[in-house]
Amino acid sequence: MNYQLMKSVIEGLLFASGDEGLDAKQLAEVLEMDPLLASDLVLELRDELKRAGRGVQIVEVAGAFQLTTLAEHAPYFERLAYSPSRSSLSQAALETLSIIAYKQPITRVEIEEIRGVKSDRALHTLVSKDLIEETGRAEAVGRPILYGTTKQFLDYFGLSSLRELPESSSIQGDFDLEEETKMLFDKLDNKQITFEDV
Repeated sequence: MNYQLMKSVIEGLLFASGDEGLDAKQLAEVLEMDPLLASDLVLELRDELKRAGRGVQIVEVAGAFQLTTLAEHAPYFERLAYSPSRSSLSQAALETLSIIAYKQPITRVEIEEIRGVKSDRALHTLVSKDLIEETGRAEAVGRPILYGTTKQFLDYFGLSSLRELPESSSIQGDFDLEEETKMLFDKLDNKQITFEDV
């Protein structure tokens, strides 16, 4: 077995798993190997990343391994998040934001059921721009995060409260994603928004 190749695969798997991470058992299932060996390879990879002075690290949180950035690099990520060239919202982020605005509190899975596509990146963008925040945990298996809008969201859209949102069709029936997103877009008046893929 090529352990260097396996460590490379582990790095990719941890990147793809995002904030949820993967535990040794999950890695072992994917790699078709013993969980102890999978755990040893993750720890070796963690040490290699540290020795090489890489910009990412492996941390263990509640038994799951996650690939994260370094805390000492935080000022640079903050600058990136607030740089003028990244101040616009993409179509995916706007769609996700409109779902949260009208359906909050709501979980990622519920958002993805409405959108029909994964929403991890859009959620990350909205959290980093302080437009949404974690409002609690759902009483469901795995206790998924519930998302809601922030005061910054109200400021961004010039609203004094959520009651000022354009009337939603979801009050009468199904959520119309295109309609709700357009209403939020219209609420921005002359604000500059670019529609890019998230």
